[in-house]
Amino acid sequence: MPENFQDWPAGDYLMELMADSAKATCDHFGKHIVFINVMRRMSVDCDCAGTAAAEPTIGDIGICASTDILAVDQASCDLVYARDADNHDLVERIESRHGLRQLTAMAEHGMGCQQYELISID
Repeated sequence: MPENFQDWPAGDYLMELMADSAKATCDHFGKHIVFINVMRRMSVDCDCAGTAAAEPTIGDIGICASTDILAVDQASCDLVYARDADNHDLVERIESRHGLRQLTAMAEHGMGCQQYELISID
């Protein structure tokens, strides 16, 4: 895979295709889905990298759950961006790979709401 995201064959289209895939899944299962994002010891690499993944550089943030896929992903991204102390590597990876394009594509598909209310459970 090319080092520079701009050199990837699909570029931004890849992010849009990921949103399309999520929409197909949501359309199929309808209201029978709960989305859960666990933000614990996050690395800049995907879980699919296995033991080759970079070591985590961002501490535990928490868990977000919702029946709205866009709201839960938007909240998760907002929580990552709000961490000034240790978020630099992950924010750089998100931005260099145009990861936020997935959120705008989901909004364009009407897959949920970018507005949310965080409810803390201790």
